[in-house]
Amino acid sequence: MSLLIKQARSVRSVRPIRSALSARPLALANSYSTGNLNFFNRSRLPSNTVIRFVPQQTAWIVERMGKFNKILKPGLAVLLPFVDKIQYVQSLKEVAIEVPSQNTITADNVTLEMDGVLYYRVVDAYKASYGVEDAQYAIVQLAQTTMRSEIGQMALDLVLRERTTLNVNITTSINEAAQAWGIEVLRYEIRDIRPPANVINSMNQVVEKERQKRANILESEGLKVSEINISEAHKQTEILKSEAEKSKKINWAKGESDAILLKAKATAESIQLIADAIANNPHGKEAVSLNIAEKYVDAFGKLAKETNTVILPASLDNLPKLIASGMNIYNQLNDKELAQKVVSEPAQTPQKENA
Repeated sequence: MSLLIKQARSVRSVRPIRSALSARPLALANSYSTGNLNFFNRSRLPSNTVIRFVPQQTAWIVERMGKFNKILKPGLAVLLPFVDKIQYVQSLKEVAIEVPSQNTITADNVTLEMDGVLYYRVVDAYKASYGVEDAQYAIVQLAQTTMRSEIGQMALDLVLRERTTLNVNITTSINEAAQAWGIEVLRYEIRDIRPPANVINSMNQVVEKERQKRANILESEGLKVSEINISEAHKQTEILKSEAEKSKKINWAKGESDAILLKAKATAESIQLIADAIANNPHGKEAVSLNIAEKYVDAFGKLAKETNTVILPASLDNLPKLIASGMNIYNQLNDKELAQKVVSEPAQTPQKENA
């Protein structure tokens, strides 16, 4: 008996819970079956209590005897009892709704799974109430169809790259159709794009190849710059070497020239000193004869060292005759120089005598 009583009590306690759970979906279904854009998602509309206060950013549609009468603005409102009825409640705030995920096909036959978020607000409460049965459902369906149409005109790479342009095109297309419903779509945002697994793998391979290509290009550019720098360094080195060699040769030639000039000046001065010494010394000729004889003998001595065959004059054993020959050559040279001076300079002594 006690067991039966406990079971009966448990059944009684479970029945209200079941009835409440079963009634909740019905209430939600009734709230959405009315087809109204109700911001508060109420299961029933405000009742007519003659005096009502309309909330801010809200528009109440009043029907009088089943016919549209007026739109109540925020603030105090007075209604006729049993005649006026608040038929629709429209929120004038910006509303965000989720566009469910759907499959779309791109122009290059790639299937994408996409979803998004739509932002809209009611700009005309009358059209939003009487222009469409369920404005929210209509906007979602319009967003899905518009998105499929726009995706079908674009390739996969363009879809991934031009998401902003795609959002703007979808928003513009929805607004063209939603004007008759008194609704303005503010923006549409694609939330997620999910390509197939094989396409993702191909895209990853493309990205990897592209990065490898960039790495190879950067490496080749680095090698190119390195080779150019090395060749430029070799060029500058060769130029500097040639400039140094040129300066070396110029300096050497200049030094050789200066040495020749100094040597010539020294020779000229020595000859001048010797000539002055011969002319001013009464025994100068004898000194010249002795110098010639010494050089003559020295020359023959060197000739005997350099070669095995030596041609000697017959009078080599007669040294006085050899000296006389050298002096004869010296006198002949002096006579020739005197004759040349006489020819080049006209005689001036007879002119003086005639004068």
